Amino acid sequence: MPPTSALIVLFFAALWAGCQNALAGGGSFITLPSLMFTGMDALAANITSSVALFPSQAATGIHGWKNSSGAAGLTRGWLLGISLVGGVLGAILLLLTPSTIFARLVPWLVLFATTMFAWGSFGPKRADGGARLRTGGAAAAQFCIAVYGGYFGGGIGFLMLAALTAAGLAIRNAGATKNLLAGAMNFAAVTIFIFSPQVHWLQMGIACIGALIGGLAGAHMLNRVNEKLLRIVITAIGVALTIGLFIRAQ
Repeated sequence: MPPTSALIVLFFAALWAGCQNALAGGGSFITLPSLMFTGMDALAANITSSVALFPSQAATGIHGWKNSSGAAGLTRGWLLGISLVGGVLGAILLLLTPSTIFARLVPWLVLFATTMFAWGSFGPKRADGGARLRTGGAAAAQFCIAVYGGYFGGGIGFLMLAALTAAGLAIRNAGATKNLLAGAMNFAAVTIFIFSPQVHWLQMGIACIGALIGGLAGAHMLNRVNEKLLRIVITAIGVALTIGLFIRAQ
């Protein structure tokens, strides 16, 4: 039985993670160390985090359904299908191989995603106002993100926001679509993880409740936050996460 203080910290960390996931992504970077703080190893924390965050991601995805859309010529249904297939493949890969290689890539992936999102938000625009990612590129990007999401999941919100804004979606539509697709890929992974003995059910339940409350609050805020301010905040969170992850990797 983990210490009560560790479980209280886990609840409030999950509350924060759920809100952050709805607004920008990166919530698993908060739940992962919080779950490890309760006494489990990194692999168990990774799998437990995926299961715990799923209800929150599903709820925020459904909440933002009307603002979600397809992108770069891909319908919403195609994006959901790509996310489900990629999520299953990533989950199977996690159960068959060590996670150390992906863990080492996380700081670089978040750095890339933050840079891409910042460029899409504040960089020079095309004269015709068109998207930077076309159909094939958007499909390939979403598939790779979904595989990574099923395998590890850290930073998928930033990666999807980067890809979706590069595919031409406005930030609110990209945020709502990101939440929907994150729920889909996590659903695919959870259907496999739920049978794993690595899931710690007490911690999962506490984190699940906190993330669900935070996720609904974040989804509510998403429709009311100034778009330019939201872009600045998301970029700032990405920079802070990147610096913290590189420092932790030393």
